Amino acid sequence: MAIAQVPWLTILILLPLAAALCMPFLPLVRGTNNNLIRWYAISVGALDLALMGYIFWTHYDPTRADFQIVETFSWVPSLGLSWTVSVDGLSAPLVLLAGLVTTLSMLAAWRVNRRPRLFYSLMLVLYAAQIGVFVAQDLLLFFIMWEVELVPVYLLVCIWGGQNRRYAATKFLMYTAISSIFILVAALGMAFYGDWVTFDMAQLHLKSFPLGLELLLYAGLLIAFGVKLAIFPFHTWLPDAHGEASSPVSMVLAGVLLKMGGYGLIRLNLELLPHAHLYFAPILAIIGVINIVYGALNSFAQTNMKRRLAYSSVSHMGFVLLGIASFTDLGISGALLQMLSHGLIASVLFFLAGVTYDRTHTMMMNEMSNIGQALPRVFTLFTMAVMASLALPGMSGFASEVAVFVGFTTSGAYSETFRTVTVGLSAVGLILTPIYLLSMLRQVFYAAEALPVCDILPSCDIDDLNLKNQGNEEPSCFGNNCELPNQSKFEDATFREVMIAGCFLVLIVAIGFYPKLAMQMYDVKTVAVNASVQAVYQTMAQTETQVYGGKFYAGNLGPTVF
Repeated sequence: MAIAQVPWLTILILLPLAAALCMPFLPLVRGTNNNLIRWYAISVGALDLALMGYIFWTHYDPTRADFQIVETFSWVPSLGLSWTVSVDGLSAPLVLLAGLVTTLSMLAAWRVNRRPRLFYSLMLVLYAAQIGVFVAQDLLLFFIMWEVELVPVYLLVCIWGGQNRRYAATKFLMYTAISSIFILVAALGMAFYGDWVTFDMAQLHLKSFPLGLELLLYAGLLIAFGVKLAIFPFHTWLPDAHGEASSPVSMVLAGVLLKMGGYGLIRLNLELLPHAHLYFAPILAIIGVINIVYGALNSFAQTNMKRRLAYSSVSHMGFVLLGIASFTDLGISGALLQMLSHGLIASVLFFLAGVTYDRTHTMMMNEMSNIGQALPRVFTLFTMAVMASLALPGMSGFASEVAVFVGFTTSGAYSETFRTVTVGLSAVGLILTPIYLLSMLRQVFYAAEALPVCDILPSCDIDDLNLKNQGNEEPSCFGNNCELPNQSKFEDATFREVMIAGCFLVLIVAIGFYPKLAMQMYDVKTVAVNASVQAVYQTMAQTETQVYGGKFYAGNLGPTVF
């Protein structure tokens, strides 16, 4: 009985936060490896991840669609703010994803030697904020956690980033901070409308908003979550942030933070504003197609490995939008599976990009060639990750993208013309993806005409190397060592690096062969969300004939949806 009363979700948030506050008291000895600080942070992350596994195994029921493990504490009664946290099928798998990716990213940051206490403290604060976003049931609490997450990311990019780190960090902060204002405005609008004031999502679901208000709320939230999801045209912060961030930070950016946008679209836009979703769904589908094709085409133009992977993420997030707009159980389930799958795949790709950087001291693909012979383990791991990203059958990327495609193709909501054009253009992205990813592998690991050593540009600007200062006041070497490409030492992947990549790849293959491993956690919830949207669709299709028919909608859901 006592165990059942433990506020488990609150502990998941407060544990890494408290550990971060204790970090300044750990001894920092100059000239040593400071492994105590590293093991402290990694142990806290692993403990939190283990607690997640225990909590969801013993207290979470995947056959229920409602909020579970609800914990409510009055926080600021005068503002109507309460500490209300819970999980359901939408949040539980993303909490586990955040715990896994952030813990492994801290282990991946083993070589970070500049200000290690500050670095790991910020990573732990980011850990807590991510969990808070996914478990917050109170909209104001959701907004606060959303804002708290911005601060450590800004500092992690600004202090441990590349040569243009300050520009990239400021751009990230401006995009996400300004757009998040729409979340606050929408939260206040939904809370104060009607006969009672509440920020509780379960209570807001019971409110009925006028269509005009719903459309305004939906548009504002679409901007806020679209920026985080990196949808066109709000995506431009992402390549800059990834290009300048250290690889451990890029792992969290691509693996977790992008998924906050998709989670918000399903949680608030789709679940709380279903009437407005019927008007915006075709727009989401169109933006999704643009993301898929535009991101793939832009990847070809990138010579920086991490920027190429960043545009690949832009492309893959288009499938999330297609699934959300599908009006089918399989499509919405595929969208969530795509978020989980991409979280794992993008994390391992950015990690391996960092492993390659540690050897070559450059991210420019035209400065690498034929390193596969010297780094066979790195090459093998990188090849497996690339195959997962290009949706090779047997990998999680294939399962998620097929689910989205089949879900959208069989949707009876849209006209046949609209479905055909949308799926046809999206297929172009599937064709382009293996081309730019395999091209990246060829440039990096296979024999090619390499640049002479004298033509290789410096990767950092540290005084000890007597390099020309390039505008930064401090060294900028992605948080690790500062050496030139011609000083590279080609040591193959270590046991630690193989273990980190292996954790991701095992899950990617497992989900690829048995998608139910992930889908069983949220299928009941996504079916319930889609059922409520379908009910609204059927009602409005009979009264709004000028909207439901012709160019986009077919005016009925059809038997293939069910």
